[in-house]
Amino acid sequence: MSVARHVVPVLQTLSDGVAHRLWHDHIKSQKGALILAVLCMILFSAITSGQAFLVKPALDEVFINRDRTMLWFIPLLVVVLSFIKMASSYGQAVLMGQVGQRIIADLQKRIFSHLMRADLGYFLERGPGPLISGLTYDTQQLRVAVSIAFTGVARDLFSIIGLTSVMFYHDWRLACFAIVGIPLASVVIVWIGQRMRKVAGQSQAQMARLTARLEQTFQGVRQVKADNREDHEAAFAHGLIERLYRLNYKAVRTQAVASPSTEVIGGIAIATIISYGGFQVIEGHMTPGTFFSFITAMLLVYRPLKALAKLNTQIQEGLAAADRIYTVLDREPLVKDATDAKPLQTQGGAIRFERVTFGYQPSRPTIESLTLDIPAGKTVALVGASGAGKSTILNLILRFYDIDEGAVQIDGQDIREITLSSLRQAIALVSQDIDLFDDSVRANIGYGRTDADEEAIIQAATSAAAHDFITALPEGYDTVIGPSGYTLSGGQRQRLGIARAMVKNAPILLLDEATSALDSEAEKKIQEALNRLMRGRTTVVIAHRLSTIVDADLIAVMDQGRIVERGTHQELLQRGGVYARLYERQFADQQPVEPGSEATPSDVRHGA
Repeated sequence: MSVARHVVPVLQTLSDGVAHRLWHDHIKSQKGALILAVLCMILFSAITSGQAFLVKPALDEVFINRDRTMLWFIPLLVVVLSFIKMASSYGQAVLMGQVGQRIIADLQKRIFSHLMRADLGYFLERGPGPLISGLTYDTQQLRVAVSIAFTGVARDLFSIIGLTSVMFYHDWRLACFAIVGIPLASVVIVWIGQRMRKVAGQSQAQMARLTARLEQTFQGVRQVKADNREDHEAAFAHGLIERLYRLNYKAVRTQAVASPSTEVIGGIAIATIISYGGFQVIEGHMTPGTFFSFITAMLLVYRPLKALAKLNTQIQEGLAAADRIYTVLDREPLVKDATDAKPLQTQGGAIRFERVTFGYQPSRPTIESLTLDIPAGKTVALVGASGAGKSTILNLILRFYDIDEGAVQIDGQDIREITLSSLRQAIALVSQDIDLFDDSVRANIGYGRTDADEEAIIQAATSAAAHDFITALPEGYDTVIGPSGYTLSGGQRQRLGIARAMVKNAPILLLDEATSALDSEAEKKIQEALNRLMRGRTTVVIAHRLSTIVDADLIAVMDQGRIVERGTHQELLQRGGVYARLYERQFADQQPVEPGSEATPSDVRHGA
């Protein structure tokens, strides 16, 4: 039997497909630091073996032969070796810590960049919880495998080789007896490793579910409190936490088997060696120093053997995390640039839907055989009951999803044949729920146009009736508004969203109930600002105000994914069809206005 038999499980783990990818994708780039760390590990292991070897002259020369020179020399050598061992241990720990942190930082950046290129449907399908868990928890699990476990494996392997060499140097027959238990320990390591990888995968999946639920609960805490659901949410979270506890406890029990198992195997081996070695000393075939040097090396060799069993479980946990990470990285975006995609050449921003069919689920079309022309520079209002497909139209113009049939064109160019960046740079979106970031007011307004100067930002804020409340903030435009702009009112967040669209100055404007949260004082100013913003731009509006409907160049009435009527406000009213009934039901409470009037009727909200 050979020592290599014991480390086969670890080596098989390191040759795992995921480990192979990690090596080529990230670890290989840190070769310089890895080589230095390995040299430190070799030095550490060599000194450990040397300390075991020094037991022989310490006993034979000092205690038996009473050599005074060796009495001073050996202790001094032990001290010197201890300092060198300390330095080598520190060096390999620092180097591998650097390697591990660098690899994980690069991997986290890679994951985040990949997610930013993913299609919108992927985010909605997975939810933020599992994605955040993968970016944080999974990568930290992998860091342990890469830095701590890799360091331990290399150090312990070299220690085993060095100490076993000392054993064979002293007595090869005795060494063969000593390593009889190594294959048994290998079986234990393999079994523990397999169970730990399975349990670790389940734990990480449960952690992702817990993270997702916590994120949803914290985000919707307003609704939770409004409906007195605190106890329900607490009970639900307690159930998830309890399941995670049971999985983690199972992992602890599995991991705890490693050390006692190797202790038993090592104890049996030691008993055998003492019996045989003691007989050799009594018969004069071996000196006491040689025997105790051998025993020291054998005792020391079982320490890294036990450590390998524990390290293998850490590696398996890390590889389980890597499996999940690569599942994310291997998922190609469903919406991406074609290989021959070209930048959009805007000539006014005319939009055409030509017999478009699309469904979020393939078997259930949201819109079907839809044809719609939106002339350049004109305003088209989309009207219809909730679920009619209005917001889907906006999603398809932005190419958040690819259509199933037909074509969506801008200025005669199929949007699947143009680059996503040029498409979205030509479009400004203002929705009912404004997405703001934990950054300054200035950064939020200029979010869609990074080269916007101070004058452009202030002008946009003024036009959006936001300048006055911004200057009243503690630090004006430099005020950090918190996550999702929680420090602002709904109307203030809405005005920042409108200012952002003004700064972007795109030829196509999409308004999804864009002024629904405005207060009455700013309502007229905002409507006037929007009218200025819409002038000369191709504008698609999900109708929310009577004035928008009245002034629209075209109104498209949608029902179950189809356009059932189209025309101007007056034409559709005179027709007395779907629009007239919808108008009576949804807009009858608003003040009657004529096209071009400056009336600012009350909000009317209806979903898409």
